[in-house]
Amino acid sequence: MKEKFAKLLLGEDMSGGGKGVSSALALSNAITNLAASAFGEQKKLEPMAPETKTRWRKEIDWLLSVTDHIVEFVPSKQVSKDGIYMDIMTTRQRSDLHINIPGLRKLDAMLLECLENFKEQSEFYYTKSKDDDTRNDDKWWIPTPKVPQNGLSDSTRKWMQKQKDSVNQVLKAAMAINAQVLSEMEIPESYIESLPKNGRASLGDSIYKSITDDYFDPDYFLSTIDLSSEHKILDLKNRIEASVVIWKRKMNAKDSKSSWSSGVSLEKREILEERAETILLLLKHRFPGLPQSSLDISKIQYNRDVGQAILESYSRIIESLAYTVLSRIEDVTYADNLARNQSNGEKKTKLACAKEELEKQNSTDTPTSMTLLDFMGWNLDRGDTDAKNDFKDDVCKEVDMHLSKPPNVVTNKKISYIERLENLGGARSPTARH
Repeated sequence: MKEKFAKLLLGEDMSGGGKGVSSALALSNAITNLAASAFGEQKKLEPMAPETKTRWRKEIDWLLSVTDHIVEFVPSKQVSKDGIYMDIMTTRQRSDLHINIPGLRKLDAMLLECLENFKEQSEFYYTKSKDDDTRNDDKWWIPTPKVPQNGLSDSTRKWMQKQKDSVNQVLKAAMAINAQVLSEMEIPESYIESLPKNGRASLGDSIYKSITDDYFDPDYFLSTIDLSSEHKILDLKNRIEASVVIWKRKMNAKDSKSSWSSGVSLEKREILEERAETILLLLKHRFPGLPQSSLDISKIQYNRDVGQAILESYSRIIESLAYTVLSRIEDVTYADNLARNQSNGEKKTKLACAKEELEKQNSTDTPTSMTLLDFMGWNLDRGDTDAKNDFKDDVCKEVDMHLSKPPNVVTNKKISYIERLENLGGARSPTARH
């Protein structure tokens, strides 16, 4: 513990030469590195090793203990020995830390409990074979879960959905805290200096025209943008965040001669900013595993508030772990859907084959070369009397009348169409952050 905190106080510069990073960034890096060593890639749905869990809880408590000494003054009253009330100032933990640190601890415990729950399950497993233990997609190193031939049981499927809902709530809460903390961090001057002087240059003519159009639909806008790779999504996010910063500075520019001032009306800039932030919100919820943007990285790097650094890093690693666990759950759900559809397809194929065989037997047993009159043994000549012809016509009419009535035949009920695969996108989501 002494060694860890000595390294933090020295800003990760053990030479003592003063070339280390700030205390805020050192704590942020320490929490991130601890989570990476404790959870790693989380390739399977399984409990943490007992020694790893013990180390995680002990060392994260050490790092979070710093927040106990980040305080603020609040007014209070004190009663003297004479019974006189006096107004005094007392210290308490800073409000944002007092609210969010217990909440993040709760989310942390919920995730560990969720992983612990998978200790008892026995219906799905991960293969040991080198050929079967890999994937054919962009995450080939992640083991593929195996389920029974007919899929998971109904009880296990409901239980998996319950775990998924719980982890999803953790993910949303951690994302909200992280976004709030990042929004409160100051934008570094180095980032501002790297920006162009207007939003059009940041966005490009095509995107700028779409956002400034009289009719704007964010969903339609995203459908027209190429989001086929993580790099393209992150590039769009960087462009939009830069334009938001530019527009905010132009709205706050008080000097008309400032390089940030512009002739565009304040109302239009507010509309553009609102549209851009809507797009950013949609991107964050559609791609929760997206790496940090240039603005986020710059804020974390130059932030000097230790409390904000701890909140940001702790919420970020919980968000990352929750997203990873959610992806592993979706892998199992995908394997279950695939097994059930294959089973239904085999049943449908067997039923079709049985029906075809039955029709073949019926066609073989029923002679087609004999007429009704041949079957009844009538061999009528052309020279027969009209009475015989009339009798033949009456018999044929009677037979045709009986044949026209549909017989009461009981057939096997056909299986309906195969249930459509769901949640196919979870396994191809962008890589989770660590």
